[in-house]
Amino acid sequence: MTKNTHDNDHDSHQANHDNGHQDHDHTDHHAHMVADFRRRFWVSIILGIPIVLLSPMIQQFMGISSQWDFAGDAYIQFGFSTIVFFYGGWPFLKGLFDELTQKNPGMMTLIGLAIIVAYTYSSAVVFGLEGKVFFWELATLIIIMLLGHWMEMRSVMGASGALEELVKLMPSTALRITKDGGTEEVKVSQLKKGDKVAVKPGEKIPTDGVIADGRTRIDESMVTGESRQVEKTTGDEVIGGSINGDSAIDVEIQKTGGDTYLSQVVDMVKKAQESKSKAQNTADRAAFWLTIIALTAGGITLGAWLGAGREFVFSLERMVTVMVITCPHALGLAVPLVVAVSTAMAAKKGLLIRDRTAFERAKNLDVVVFDKTGTLTEGRFGVSDIVSFGSLSEEEILTLAAGLESRSEHSIAKGIVGAAKDRNIDIPDPENFEAIPGKGAKADVAGKKIKVVSPGFLKENDIAVEKSFQDKLDQLADEGKTLVYLLKDDQIEAALALEDVIRESAKKAVSGLQNMGIKVMMLTGDSAAVAKTVADQLNLDDYMAEILPDEKSDQIKKIRQDNKRVAMVGDGVNDAPALAEADVGIAIGAGTDVAMEAADIVLVHSDPRDVTAVIKLSRATYRKMVQNLWWAVGYNAVAIPLAAGVLYPFYQFLLPPAAGAVVMSLSTVIVAVNAKLLST
Repeated sequence: MTKNTHDNDHDSHQANHDNGHQDHDHTDHHAHMVADFRRRFWVSIILGIPIVLLSPMIQQFMGISSQWDFAGDAYIQFGFSTIVFFYGGWPFLKGLFDELTQKNPGMMTLIGLAIIVAYTYSSAVVFGLEGKVFFWELATLIIIMLLGHWMEMRSVMGASGALEELVKLMPSTALRITKDGGTEEVKVSQLKKGDKVAVKPGEKIPTDGVIADGRTRIDESMVTGESRQVEKTTGDEVIGGSINGDSAIDVEIQKTGGDTYLSQVVDMVKKAQESKSKAQNTADRAAFWLTIIALTAGGITLGAWLGAGREFVFSLERMVTVMVITCPHALGLAVPLVVAVSTAMAAKKGLLIRDRTAFERAKNLDVVVFDKTGTLTEGRFGVSDIVSFGSLSEEEILTLAAGLESRSEHSIAKGIVGAAKDRNIDIPDPENFEAIPGKGAKADVAGKKIKVVSPGFLKENDIAVEKSFQDKLDQLADEGKTLVYLLKDDQIEAALALEDVIRESAKKAVSGLQNMGIKVMMLTGDSAAVAKTVADQLNLDDYMAEILPDEKSDQIKKIRQDNKRVAMVGDGVNDAPALAEADVGIAIGAGTDVAMEAADIVLVHSDPRDVTAVIKLSRATYRKMVQNLWWAVGYNAVAIPLAAGVLYPFYQFLLPPAAGAVVMSLSTVIVAVNAKLLST
């Protein structure tokens, strides 16, 4: 079952809350369909028990025919079967009508015709026609098909939640600055271009604008993928949904509603989802041909026996036997059962399959494109190099720097403190801590006045680094590393280089994919220097750097234009359009909700190595599906001619309807057992 594109027909330029409401309604629609199949299944199975027990063939098999015979039992069986036929079989009857109306017969056509023939013929037998009833086959067919569709619907639930999750990134209210200099809390939807809002440290920017007053650092990683906080000052643009850092600022609103950056990302996700290929399910294709075969064989059987001079009841019984033996019990479970087993296996491995058809496409991937921040890397800073300009050792430098930064929540501060903890360094408590807005921090540590500052602070205060160390610092900067400087009593003592920490599992993930013949690339918004450093360390086949979020999906399109089947692996909002555009979108589980909602598969354990597990499981699942489909369809090559009576003129052999039902049921058991044998 593919994602329904009509689910995404909402106008992306509606108000944010309207978009969320529409997607919520759509999720409710899916939930209603799942509940409907579940309800029909349980009603049918409750009524199906007495239908099966009242069946003469089942009674004979169990040796209880004499004890269970009573007057009117056929009419009770007819009554229960009528309810199961019309209530339980309604989705398939409606599907039959819809497929024939669209001149595209498929699985629903075959199921619908099978239950119509079984019900009509069996009812006629109850009311006087000579023959045998097929009510138990009718009931079990409907029950099994309802179970299969129920499982299938559950597997695709929630596929359209990406837009709702994107909208959640935007705050619902803002502090608008009034003419008298005060503030008032208003809904974001009430903001207009030219309004000014106050944004406190740690708060989200309500919508796109420019800083009217103040200097701060902005965390844009949720919307741009940039791992480091970006310094912003008066006149700089800020993006709605990004998080203000260490200082309060005033922002003048520039864009609202559908014109905002985040709304445009919403629109890109919507369009990419709508443009997904709607590859027809393998089972649907098999069911189409089985429908043609069943209808043709049934018609030929009836006509052939009538043409040979046999009575109508005999000819009809042969046709019904053909229809019954061709009933797609096994075909109905061939795919859903394998899906259920593979989904359970995937869950144990920490793989959440959200779109089955995309999961099936993973078996043929040519290229896997990774986002950098939070995917190949941990999305946090770590200290990679320490350059001492004087007599301080690396341990002393980390002790003083970590002591100062222990009071800060900045990402660079956390990286320095983390490095000290990794070396089991005792971190002293700072005194008189004070942030230097946009430039660093200062405090008294171990009786010394300590500062940890940015290169901008050195430049503003005319503090120079000795030329003998400059080449080393330039090399670190060229590698894309972030440099901060330690000052002790206003004397520059050391430089610390920080970089995004590469996941320990990333190298194994890349090599594992390359060993499978898959090209591995990286797509990032970070600088070319940072990207090259990561690509070299991981031995990537290729990388693309400084790619803006609205360009990421375009990059995926370019790769796909070369007839390459592409998977995108990411975790941020900026990855959502690319995840939706790729043949297979894979989200790192520790990432944002929106990335997970836009993805087809979620790696719950946030381990890049699980991408190889996804591909291996997809290949194994496909092999098992093919095996089941071959059996579910292939046994008909022998069963249909026998049911039609092809051996009767030569050996007086006729396959009884009951025997045909047993063969059909046996094929279902074989398919079920084979599905359980799935392994990677």
